[in-house]
Amino acid sequence: MASREVSTMIKQGFISDPTLSLSFSPSRTTLSSRPYSPSSSPPPPPPPPPTESARPSHNNPTLFEMMSEEALRGSKTIEESRKKTQRRVAKFLTELKAYSFKNGGLGLSDVKLTVVSRDGYRVAMDVHRRVLSEKSRFFAEKLSQRREKGVSHTVEISECDDVEVYVETVVLMYCDDLKKRLIGENVTKVLALLKVSAAIMFDAGISSCLEYLEAVPWSEDEEEKVVSHLSQLELDGSMTEVLQRVSSEPSTSARSDGILLNLLSGVLQAKDDKARREMKTLFSRLLREDSFDDDNRFDVSKDTLYHLCHRCLSSLVLCLSEAMAIDGSRRDRGVLMAEIAREADNLQWIVDILIEKRMANDFVKLWADQRELAELHSKIPTMYRHEISRITAQLCIAIGRGNILVGKESRFSLLATWLEALYDDFGWMRSASKSVDKKLVEDGLSHTILTLSMRQQQAILLKWFDRFLNKGDDCPNIQRAFEVWWRRAFIRQYTDAEDSSQLQITVCSYPS
Repeated sequence: MASREVSTMIKQGFISDPTLSLSFSPSRTTLSSRPYSPSSSPPPPPPPPPTESARPSHNNPTLFEMMSEEALRGSKTIEESRKKTQRRVAKFLTELKAYSFKNGGLGLSDVKLTVVSRDGYRVAMDVHRRVLSEKSRFFAEKLSQRREKGVSHTVEISECDDVEVYVETVVLMYCDDLKKRLIGENVTKVLALLKVSAAIMFDAGISSCLEYLEAVPWSEDEEEKVVSHLSQLELDGSMTEVLQRVSSEPSTSARSDGILLNLLSGVLQAKDDKARREMKTLFSRLLREDSFDDDNRFDVSKDTLYHLCHRCLSSLVLCLSEAMAIDGSRRDRGVLMAEIAREADNLQWIVDILIEKRMANDFVKLWADQRELAELHSKIPTMYRHEISRITAQLCIAIGRGNILVGKESRFSLLATWLEALYDDFGWMRSASKSVDKKLVEDGLSHTILTLSMRQQQAILLKWFDRFLNKGDDCPNIQRAFEVWWRRAFIRQYTDAEDSSQLQITVCSYPS
């Protein structure tokens, strides 16, 4: 052909511009013509660094000198990276020669393929039209227009993102066992090869890369890259197998609740204490992460959590009933203590989740209504029951922090049912469990008491005053609440306009 033809192909993910120029330069050749030699023409190296004698001798460099040093270091880094790329490209070109020699039936190369990066780095390869046309539907279409014997074409692909990946993709076209060739590569490299293979419609390369990605494990970062790249490439059904490990069927609320109920129930009933603690920590973290995800599709429902609460409460009633008859029972005392502690710990965990999910308001009323449990609690030794009082402390801390918002009646009912038990168990709570923060419990209890009416504050704090004088450190120290109440009662005295009666200081039972 005497004329030069310039074909334009769509970038399809492997150059930045919307079009890509392929220059075909046909020329007459004979059988004796020597094939092109692979070559690369890197840009000229940066100027040599200044010698020590040329540098200023003073110790404090100027801004210009600092900028020059920084530029010099940057140029060295770029040069080192370029040299590494050149070495890898040279390795691929050697591999390409070996494949061409192995397939001797291909004859002399008849296409000179040049790949050019954005910064002008060029790599030229001697390849065969037969291989390009058989392996790539893109090249088959472009090269099918020139089938004359003895004609050699020059093809140039400009402004490539990664010359090295393009060269390696061409090498893969000559490889008989692509799957074996990819063994040992990393996920990022295979994604890059997949991108180029998809752009030039190299079907064997696409399927081999997808098989690799389906077979190897991914890190969390790699998983995000895989999902992102495959969604951009739009490979239709061929990527379904790869994404099966991260995609699931659309879940309904009932299905999610069923799964979570089974998982959480399994944790509560675990026989190994160490495994149970580890799974509780894991689920708490996972559910906490879900609470920050607005698009979360898989969250635990309020009904599921309260179902588990009722189950734990029933177990506690049963355990305390057995503890009352421990003398006539054959059950081991240590085993029973462990069961009560485990059920109380389970309930504390569920309540923690409720507080984290801002669903604990109803539990305050539920716990305040557990009069049967509170009655059993008062009749068994403290060593069995003290873990249960931590639930009351847990709720007071959350109320004191404003994490639970319930009415005054519910707050007072909570204390009316469980405050005496908390007082009785406080000493054991502190000594038996290192995780109990004494000051945190006292602050939470103080804040909760101070949210009540003055009449209710008076009744509670005067009874506490008498108990504290007799028990000392075995009773929570809520002096701060007492001080605030005192100032409200005798110093500031905010009196209702409709209530002209004077506040009466008497020691009495909790008002209803």
